Amino acid sequence: MQLSEYTYDLPDAAIAIHPPKLRGETKLLVLDKKNGSIQDSYYRELDHFLHAGDVLVMNNTKVIPARLLVKNDAGAERELLLLEKHGTSQDHHASLVMYRKKIHPQQKLYADKAVITVDELLSNGTARVHSSTDLWELAEAIGSVPLPPYMHRAEEPGDRERYQTIFAKEKGSVAAPTASLNMTPKLLQKIANKGVEIRELTLHVGLGTFMPIRVEDVTKHTMHQEYFEIPHSTAKSIRKAKEEGRRVIAVGTTVTRTLEFASPHILNDAKNISGEADIFIYPGYTFKIIDGLLTNFHAPESTVLMMAAAFAGWGNLKHAYDHALVSNYTFLSYGDSMLIQ
Repeated sequence: MQLSEYTYDLPDAAIAIHPPKLRGETKLLVLDKKNGSIQDSYYRELDHFLHAGDVLVMNNTKVIPARLLVKNDAGAERELLLLEKHGTSQDHHASLVMYRKKIHPQQKLYADKAVITVDELLSNGTARVHSSTDLWELAEAIGSVPLPPYMHRAEEPGDRERYQTIFAKEKGSVAAPTASLNMTPKLLQKIANKGVEIRELTLHVGLGTFMPIRVEDVTKHTMHQEYFEIPHSTAKSIRKAKEEGRRVIAVGTTVTRTLEFASPHILNDAKNISGEADIFIYPGYTFKIIDGLLTNFHAPESTVLMMAAAFAGWGNLKHAYDHALVSNYTFLSYGDSMLIQ
């Protein structure tokens, strides 16, 4: 399977660099994966396409302001980006980071009153560091939102709120679960009033979600790991829905990845499901859990594009993307959405 088969031309003008003025005021393309038909709608009307008895699953992870500007002994500025949370530890004095500009082992870096020591340089521009101050507390005090690199801009007023879902509560992500950025309390209430079960899980989204596939043979790609937890109540609702022939709708690729990775445990009623999800879903995959996918429009040749292609069929998805481009939909994290069902 060749990576070059899963691409399209994405003009810069189609990429959403800023969020919509009002949360939820984005478009929604609805794709029927059975026949390829397309319907244009709006995110605020998502409830129109859900059914009583559906189980809608969302990711309640919370993005930390993970981008830190620090200085070395000479006063030169360096940038550290805290990486996503793995496991359950609440001690954040040590962390893996990505760094920009040169640093070296045993070097001291300074931010506010914190002294950060570089313990070890690792591969792919990452390092292991420890700090005199809890790094998450430091990030809350002086850090900034780790916006996706393709936005080519720093945090602006509004990003702290808008690059976060309204139901975010479990700190640990360095990228947002973007399919739910336009969810509003009003829409959630309409969905609940329709008889849809709304359930949550946690997957801490890492920077690996932005990393390109660097091999032409897709089957040779190694997927990054992300820590997840699925409450028993969520797993129980999903298992019961599957037994009764009701639909499970994933809000986003992060939810999809979590549910499909943990499917054996979900379907066998395991308790306290958690672990490191590293499943790479590409065309040819047989989905075990999800029956619908709410997602954004993804970058060419990306792992998330390939997941959407696996669910919708590449022909259907490519047709929908072509329609979205000529219909002035906006793409990527702050952009419009699509519901595949």
